[in-house]
Amino acid sequence: MSAVPVIDVSGLSSADPADRRRVAAELGAACRGPGFFLVTGHGIPPATVAGMFAAARALFGQPDAVKDALSIRRSSHNRGYVALNEEQLDPGKPADRKEAFNIGLDLPPDDAEILAGKPFRGVNLWPDLPGFREAMLAHFDAAWSLGRLLHRGFAIDLGLEEDWFEDKLDRPIATLRVLHHPAAGAPAAPLGAGAHTDYGNVTVLATDGVPGLQVQRRGGDWEDVPHVPGAFICNIGDCLMRWTNGVYASTPHRVRAPEAERYSAAFFLDANPEAVVAALPSCTAPANPPPWPAITCADYLREKLDATYAHRRAGQGG
Repeated sequence: MSAVPVIDVSGLSSADPADRRRVAAELGAACRGPGFFLVTGHGIPPATVAGMFAAARALFGQPDAVKDALSIRRSSHNRGYVALNEEQLDPGKPADRKEAFNIGLDLPPDDAEILAGKPFRGVNLWPDLPGFREAMLAHFDAAWSLGRLLHRGFAIDLGLEEDWFEDKLDRPIATLRVLHHPAAGAPAAPLGAGAHTDYGNVTVLATDGVPGLQVQRRGGDWEDVPHVPGAFICNIGDCLMRWTNGVYASTPHRVRAPEAERYSAAFFLDANPEAVVAALPSCTAPANPPPWPAITCADYLREKLDATYAHRRAGQGG
């Protein structure tokens, strides 16, 4: 039996508070336990997910010169294309065998925060592919809505007002990352993604059904995350663990080199740049003081990304 539960979150939209509390309790148990859960009843149309995957396949099928023109090295805001072997999530392992493409909150060039040079406020880099931008933004918006709904459940479970997170997620540092893992060759290729925990609050992941994602049980063993058609795989990130003073636990996971070509799309929901991440009073006690100081989400995420990307450490990426 998998340790990763399947949770129908439709009750979070119910007018009955008892329904919302029931789902919140299930989410809370998963966040305190395995740190991973599968979400059904989310209401996101299958066509939205299919359109995003079709657009991703079109992009990754382009010549390297086209993709490299959109390189993440050209953005100081974590947007654009990441080439094969460019990222190393586990410093003790070889570079990750994957390519990726990131978009963020789609702001116009004349947005006041962009003009002011605010951190993680930049324009997306778009390929010249028909329908690509529309398909990506449709999935971004759907996953963003689901992430905010999940936070309403978290708030209930943590003893907060139901909308406590809402004004901290209305202009978030959110990233939609589509990924392509080539099939493992012979001999077996390095890991598709090294062991790591996610940086932000919650990740909403869509996969094409090809196995690969593995989660580390609290006992240390690695377990394949099951595929449930139509469900999203969600997990807690380090930032929400920090916010909850460790009550919610982020969990190491990795992607083993897949036997067949694999596509996935991870929506990383981080809070607004200026949101202050400090231990919630409901999660602290005299015998359990917070081990982490308060920090803005922008400063926190910058620290994480600088540790992941060599070009950022070299001062080339902001």
